[in-house]
Amino acid sequence: MEQKKLAIIATKGTLDWVYPPLILASTAAALGYEVQIFCTFYGLLLLKKDVGNLQVSPLGNPGMPMKIPFGPKWFRGINWNIPNIIQSNLPGYEALASSLMKKTIANNGVASVAELRELCVEAEVKLIACQMTVDLFGFDADKDFIEDIDFAGAASFFEFAGKSDICLYI
Repeated sequence: MEQKKLAIIATKGTLDWVYPPLILASTAAALGYEVQIFCTFYGLLLLKKDVGNLQVSPLGNPGMPMKIPFGPKWFRGINWNIPNIIQSNLPGYEALASSLMKKTIANNGVASVAELRELCVEAEVKLIACQMTVDLFGFDADKDFIEDIDFAGAASFFEFAGKSDICLYI
């Protein structure tokens, strides 16, 4: 029986959007799939050396529940949804939301982005940086990105994606 294939196109670079491709890819690899993640535009941030400063943008994401993970016991766990109109005018809100998300991730024992990415590398998930986007944004392939990734154009990725059992656009 031929090995199943999963192709993922990662286009977003915020903290909440780099998790899904890594979680899905590492899970599929553990299940025996051959997996490739094609990172283009802001999805390239998933492959940058420093992913510790990724931010989450609650703006335009009204479904984002933020539970307060600190303070007195009665205070923890309160859902803190603030309307977009207030978020857009509240200085420092993105930094606050990012810090709350990072605290929530740590409190729940979820692996960091760097740890999940390393797991993908160890599981032989092929990580591909879109060469056109690297050039467009002026990144330096040798200095800006982690090792163990490929640089290719969309046509190269389509060869794999066209034969894949599952293709996801994230």
